[in-house]
Parts: sequence; structure tokens; C-alpha cells
Amino acid sequence: MNEEQEQQGTGTGGDFEEHLRELLAEDANAIRPAPVPYPAIRRRGTIERRRRVAAAGAALVTLAAMPVGAYALAGGEGGGNTVASTPPAGTAPRTPPTPSAPPAGPARPATEDQLLDGITFGQAVDGLEKCLAYDRSHTRGPSGFRTDLGAAEEYRIILAMNSTGDSNAPGDGMHVVAVKEEPKQTRLICNVKDGKAKGLSTSVGSDDVPGAGPVTADLSGGKLYRQSVLDRGNWKLPFRWGVIGTVEPSVARVTVSYGGATSRAALDHGWFVASGVLNRQVTVAPRIKGYDADNKLVYDSDEDENYEKGLP
Repeated sequence: MNEEQEQQGTGTGGDFEEHLRELLAEDANAIRPAPVPYPAIRRRGTIERRRRVAAAGAALVTLAAMPVGAYALAGGEGGGNTVASTPPAGTAPRTPPTPSAPPAGPARPATEDQLLDGITFGQAVDGLEKCLAYDRSHTRGPSGFRTDLGAAEEYRIILAMNSTGDSNAPGDGMHVVAVKEEPKQTRLICNVKDGKAKGLSTSVGSDDVPGAGPVTADLSGGKLYRQSVLDRGNWKLPFRWGVIGTVEPSVARVTVSYGGATSRAALDHGWFVASGVLNRQVTVAPRIKGYDADNKLVYDSDEDENYEKGLP
């Protein structure tokens, strides 16, 4: 082979190899796998996640729509329906309101019938406070001793009623009767006129006397059921009267007869309180009777030697 032929063969072979490489490159491109569609996959994943979130949200809404006090089937044979008592999550337990303390002041009478003639409890309390202030304003006696009657809140008001003026103490007003047990049994009868305390009668310590019965009329209670001695036989009528005293626990009922009428007394923490209206002149004190739970007469003032049966 001459040099010219060798060069041509070489040239021809070079073109073939180049052509072959082109063919191989084209085939490689033809059989190369397509690129992974990442954007499409991400879109499908996002759609699937949104579908699942929506489904979960719908379930939560369904649960929230159920009432808090849903019924749950009790376990065990023969179990019944019980109301769920567990509060919803995040709900703070309700704190019951703290009861307010009762207002300071004297105690009320046992019955409303002990507040007479339209006198309110507030007016009776005001009268009691005026009476105690009246007592504190008094000058001590020559010995420098004066009993401290205490504060209004220590007392129980057992009677409030109109008072009728007479020759000895002109002018109508209001009687307030209050008692307390500690530190000593104390009873006060106060008369209030024109918004001022005008007279005060007190008893400190028990009025019990040896041989006293289960019912004891107050020794100073006469001012509640009689007018002045100066007006004997000429009382101002009609006249509101009251009778007070102590009773033992065995006494279940007390009656008071005065001027031809009989009243049943209220029993108030060891005290009895009776009242009525007198429409005629009288000369005999009220008659008091006490009965036990069997309605047996256990006390009669007509049989009591310590009870003053006439009027002065």
C-alpha cells in the first residue's frame, strides 16, 4: 500500500469513527431516562396533606359540637347511663361564692308579732342605740360606779311598741325592750320620744327569787302595762300594753289576760312577750298562766306570792 492509499484509508476510518460516535450519542439520548417530575410529586403530596388536614378538622368540629355533659355508658353488667362529670380541658373549676358575714347589730325577735304598731326592726335598733348612748352620757354616781350596759350588737330586741304619754311623762313615743345573757343577764326598757331617749330602766342579773315557779314576770315590767299613778282610773285609751318575763324550758305556752282579753305570749330564747290593746279602765294587773307540752297548767300568777296582782 502506497502512502497515498494509506492516507485515504486513514481519512475514511476517521470519518467512520466520528460518525459512529455521533450515532452512539444519539442512541444514548434516546434511551436516557426522563428526569423525575419533582414539581408534580410535590403538588400531589401537598394536595394529599391538605385532604388529610381537612378530614381531621372536620372530626374535631364534630367532637366540639357534642354537649359537655355527654352521656357515657357505664361499665359492668347492668350498668346504667351516667352523666360525665369531667369538665372540658382548659376549663377552670368554679369557685363557690363566699357567704357574706351577717351585718353587725342586735338580734331580731323570734317573731314579727313582737314588732308592733308599724315599728320596723331598723327603727327598734335605732331606738336601742339611742338608749345605750343615753346611758353612757349619764354622770357617774357619788361612788363613781356605773354598770356598763355594753354595745347594741350584744342584745336581742324582744319587743317594740308605741308608748302612751301620761301625767307623769307627757308625750307619746316608743318602748324598746332588749335583753342579753352574757356576761350577765341584762334587760333594758327604754322610752324614745321625738327621736331621743327619755327614760331607761335596766335590770342586771336574774330576777329569780327563792321558790319562784317556771314563769317569772319581770319586776320592772309594770311600766309596760300601766300608766301613771297620778292618772289612776283616768287612763288615756286605747292603751297599748306589754308584759315580759322569763320562762323555763319546760314551759311550752304562756297566756296573759288583761282587761277582759287574753293574748298568747311569744316565747323567745327563755323570755315570754305578750301584748294587747286596753279599751277600758282596769284595777287588776295582768294574769299570767304557763302550760307544759301536755297542756298542763304549771304556773298561775294568781297563785304566785311574789307577783303583784293589783295596780297601784
